[in-house]
This record gives sequence, structure tokens and C-alpha cells, in this order.
Amino acid sequence: MKKAKFYKLLPNQKLHCYLCPRDCMIGEGQTGFCFIRKNIGGTLYNLAYGKPYAVQIDPIEKKPLFHFLPGTDILSIGTAGCNLGCKFCQNWDISKAKYDQNRAGDFMPEAAVQSALRNGCKSIAYTYNDPTIWAEYAMDIAKLAREKNLKNVMVTAGYITTSVIPKVYENIDAANIDLKSFSEMFYKKITLSHLKPVLSAIKEIQKQNVWIEITNLIIPTLNDDMGEISDMCKWIVDNLGNGVPVHFSAFHPEFKMTHLGRTPIQTLEQARQVAHECGLLYVYTGNVLGDGSNTYCPSCDELLIQRNWHDVIKNNLIKNKCPNCGYHIKFGGA
Repeated sequence: MKKAKFYKLLPNQKLHCYLCPRDCMIGEGQTGFCFIRKNIGGTLYNLAYGKPYAVQIDPIEKKPLFHFLPGTDILSIGTAGCNLGCKFCQNWDISKAKYDQNRAGDFMPEAAVQSALRNGCKSIAYTYNDPTIWAEYAMDIAKLAREKNLKNVMVTAGYITTSVIPKVYENIDAANIDLKSFSEMFYKKITLSHLKPVLSAIKEIQKQNVWIEITNLIIPTLNDDMGEISDMCKWIVDNLGNGVPVHFSAFHPEFKMTHLGRTPIQTLEQARQVAHECGLLYVYTGNVLGDGSNTYCPSCDELLIQRNWHDVIKNNLIKNKCPNCGYHIKFGGA
């Protein structure tokens, strides 16, 4: 537990947490929507600081990041709580959990950095639940990690107040942002949040020279309309550029959405085709096997990086260039 940042005391003695667009007004002894930012005696504390629920080593492709340090391992850290209310949450056992110090492990920033170095990781990911809510912990790890030449990765829904992004992302090198839909109705009903703040945050995060990749989990009947997907892809091209990698992932029944079926592979392939037609150069399909996880040259269609699930099988790039035509492929982390 550590004193939080990004809050102010109100005249009614409640605390206004302005870290994310929820703008929680937190009374004495209460937590915000996220469960881990708590008012104790008129001071806001981050209950999750140094107390993660999950720590493990992953391939960086699992984040998913396909254009940032491909083929390397990343130390992944997550806590309890979340500032969204997604009814399809894949990690609901921790994201919907109230903080339990007995369940959490001790893992202070110094220990996290040493663990990454000891295990040969090139980077550290703040992931599993949304790291926005435990920003202070992630910020302190990231600062120490950068001093040791480790890269830092946020895996997030991007529900963060734009004014705090320069501080929170000061030492962040890459982010995979889950753009859950391009519909305000979907965000409001299915995630208990709003679309516009996410779009604003994505643009602001990119302004901080953070490498961006976008994930869109396609849920049958809820956000699988190709017209909506086309609008989303056009927004990405117009606002972020056509070189931003986009991952369309398959939904599997979870949490409060067990009545829906898995996403058909044909839907993912159709979304990928739509994205290419909108001008995106690097489009991938996730949670399924197939060539949708491979990287091809946008110029000559040469196979550049072959993947099997999250494993890099072959990397044919020569200094980030296509060996066939010389086309330069955009990558972060250099």
C-alpha cells in the first residue's frame, strides 16, 4: 500500500480521483470503482502497490505485440481490480476481485526489475488487469527498469484521463490498447464506460512516442458488424497511421457472456480483409491458428515473420527490411 497520485480533497471531505474518466468521488473508508484506490483518513492509497496477484514470464507476442522486440520474453505483472465493467472479461477472477492482501504476493519495484534481468527478459509488461488503476506501482517499476535498459509495456483498455498520460507513460515504450468496439452503445452497455475518452487517450499515448498496437476482440452479435469495423479501421489510419498493427482476436465464452458462441474464424478473416481495404498494412488474427498471425511484406507479400500461436518460428527480416524487395517494416523498441 502506498499513497496514490492523481487526486484532490473536495470541500465535502471526499477525495476526487481523476486518474481515469470515472472521476470517482471516494468517501472515508471507501474505494473507487476499481476496488484498489482507497480513502483512508483523507488520503488516497493504492492498495495494490508492491502486491501483485499475478507474475509470470510470457512471450511478448502474447500481449499481443508483434512489432516490438519479436521473439523475446517479457516479465508480466498484474494486480486485482479494474476501472471497466466488461461483461466478457477474460481475467474476471482478478479484475472483479476486491483487494485481498493475503492472496497477493510481495513484489516491490526493485524485485520486479531484478527478476526480469535474472530471467533474461528484455522488457516488463503491466497487464492482466488494467494497469491504469495501479499507475503508481507501474510508474516506479518502469523508472527503475529504464535505468537498467529494460523496455516497459502497458497492456490496457486506454480508459485514462488524458492530462495524466505524460506522467503515467513517461517511461513506457510500448502499449497494446484494447479498442473494444467503435460503438458508444457497446461501451456503455457492455463495458460500463465510454468510447470517446478511449479514442482521445490512444492519440495522446502515441504523442508520447509510445509504440502502439491495437487489439479488437470480436464478439458475435455485439461488435462484429463489418461496417463498424471499417469505421474503426479508417479512424486508426486517419488518426494513428496505416503502420499501426491491429489484432482481431476471437472471443470465447467467459464471465457474463457464456451464452454467446466463439467467434468464427471466417469473421476474423473478413475483418482482416476489411482492415487491409481501409489501408492498414499490418493486420493479424488472434486466439486462432492460421497464417493470420504471420507478418508479410506490404510491398511484395513476402513472408517475413512466421508464427505459431505465440511462438516465432522464423524471422526472415534483415535489419527490419524485407529480404526480397527491401521494404522497411515498422517496428518499435529499437
